[in-house]
Amino acid sequence: MTTKLETTLKREIEIDGKPYTLAISPVGLKLTEKGKRNGHELAWANLVRGEGAAAEPGTG
Repeated sequence: MTTKLETTLKREIEIDGKPYTLAISPVGLKLTEKGKRNGHELAWANLVRGEGAAAEPGTG
């Protein structure tokens, strides 16, 4: 049995030697460079529809 995603989970990952924060929420994903506010967001609905490549920068 899986646990429902009801709150935002944040994890740090490293990409090309730079630290990033990945936030996983009930709405979708947000990847932000560590220490920055703006990042790339992807809604779950867009991912399911195959619009993952069209991720747009977030507004913070």
